[in-house]
Amino acid sequence: MSPHAYLVDDDEAIRDSLGWLLESRGVACLSYPSAEDFLAAWNPSLTGCIVLDIRMDGMSGPELFATLCEHGSKLPVIFLTGHGDVPMAVAALKQGAFDFVEKPCNDNELVNRVIEALKLDETQRLAASGADTVNALTDRLTTRERQVMDLILAGKLNKVIADELQISMRTVEVHRANLFEKMGVRTAVELAQLLAGKR
Repeated sequence: MSPHAYLVDDDEAIRDSLGWLLESRGVACLSYPSAEDFLAAWNPSLTGCIVLDIRMDGMSGPELFATLCEHGSKLPVIFLTGHGDVPMAVAALKQGAFDFVEKPCNDNELVNRVIEALKLDETQRLAASGADTVNALTDRLTTRERQVMDLILAGKLNKVIADELQISMRTVEVHRANLFEKMGVRTAVELAQLLAGKR
């Protein structure tokens, strides 16, 4: 599913006005009149961010946020809060919420924060998929190739690696060539960059 801003607010007027504003700025959005409704629709594959009212009938915004965190949700959350709810919003920030915005708010500033939250979600997902890719690549290495890789990353020359592993220089060269091919790199520097998440 493509990234969306998920509006969770029991005030229909706010859902309508925010929804219209987001759509006018090119942000796809879906609206939910309660935390329970959003929770029923949530699944781990959702991408985007949540704009979440703090006070609602039934489950509150912070309760929904806590439940989503327990389920492993990484969606950035922007809380909408009335003046008296600021301490609750600050507590939510400490638990990992992206931001909180006091109502009434500057609509365009709120949309700007939503767009920043969408970018954060995309960045986090790309980083996670990159880490998954690197893990999948290293899983293909043999035990000996991993040993050679560790010593290459430690800056050891082939001769030193051969001595430490008590194998021939030629065998080190073969392992080195195999692991470079499996990892999709050409040099030790590229290998180090890949494992540091910089590629």
